[in-house]
Amino acid sequence: MSDGLEIPAAGALDFVALGALVHRIDPGIVPFRKATECHIHVSGGEFNTAANLADCFRLQTGIVTAMVDYPIGELVAERVRAMGVKPFYKRFQHNGVNGPNIAAVYSDRGHGVRAPVVFYNRCNEAAAQLRPGDFDWQAIFAGGVRWFHSGGIFAALSETTAELIIEGMKAAKTSGAVTSFDLNFREKLWSVSGGASRAADVVARIVDNVDVLVGNEEDLQKGLAIAGPEVTLKSRLDPSSFFAMIDQVVAKHPQVKIVATTLREVHTTNRHGWAAVAWVNGETFGSPAVDLDVLDRVGGGDGFASGFIYGLLAGETAEEALKLGWAHGALLTTFPGDTTMATVEEVRAFAKGGSARIQR
Repeated sequence: MSDGLEIPAAGALDFVALGALVHRIDPGIVPFRKATECHIHVSGGEFNTAANLADCFRLQTGIVTAMVDYPIGELVAERVRAMGVKPFYKRFQHNGVNGPNIAAVYSDRGHGVRAPVVFYNRCNEAAAQLRPGDFDWQAIFAGGVRWFHSGGIFAALSETTAELIIEGMKAAKTSGAVTSFDLNFREKLWSVSGGASRAADVVARIVDNVDVLVGNEEDLQKGLAIAGPEVTLKSRLDPSSFFAMIDQVVAKHPQVKIVATTLREVHTTNRHGWAAVAWVNGETFGSPAVDLDVLDRVGGGDGFASGFIYGLLAGETAEEALKLGWAHGALLTTFPGDTTMATVEEVRAFAKGGSARIQR
């Protein structure tokens, strides 16, 4: 069965993402109230996907985003270059006092029975000030772009970022690119950006332009206002509640060809059950389930999305693409930070049933 997508065979860029770059402050397993040192990870859901596709899967990718001319901006830009992602920046000048800023995400790792804690400082965030008209889409798509992507975190930042996503999606469709959107519903962000009713309205308008959706049951319920069962009543690895909601998604958005998600059952902070499922043009697929020993859970979902998109771009079957996403997301939880350190060979080996036996 066809996946229903019409992916351009070639282009100057395989994948372009639109979103916010952030820097994540990570004290490891130590809670912030007792932390004495931290690591800095460059992140952002949309950037993570582009970075993974470039670094692990060796595709040509780009990121459309805000950049601030100050030392934190230089740190972030260096990481964008290191991951092999082509930047399309709208530049802002920092005033030396209060911004505009590249947002900070504070996230410890937790440990065992102690869950990770995440909070933000997105005050005067440059990316939140992005708006329609800031980017020359004709120039970005001029050499051909095969796939365009954005996400719900960026949509929640301001009224103008959501409109910019819609502008970018329409430009992508005009150019012939496949479009995808990771719902990535974040209650904290939407609570200061209009609440649940605005979220459902904004996300629905974006998804009207989307071919491929990534999101779990909660994302579908809160991001798209889709009625669904209480997912906590069943195992988190049971896909039945996810698949039961797809008919409603497609009824609202009939142009959507694919909906995919990870399934995660958290036993402890460092021990997760992990699987993935996809609805592809009327057919359902599921990955194997595996128990993960998790070093750092942040970015696992973006790891899944990038592996899944890679499989589709590479012409793999939907079932194989799902396994590649599942495998890459699993591997990403074994690395510190938000972006990949895996190779495509490692991903393919794990997707085929590889083990942790030492490679000599």
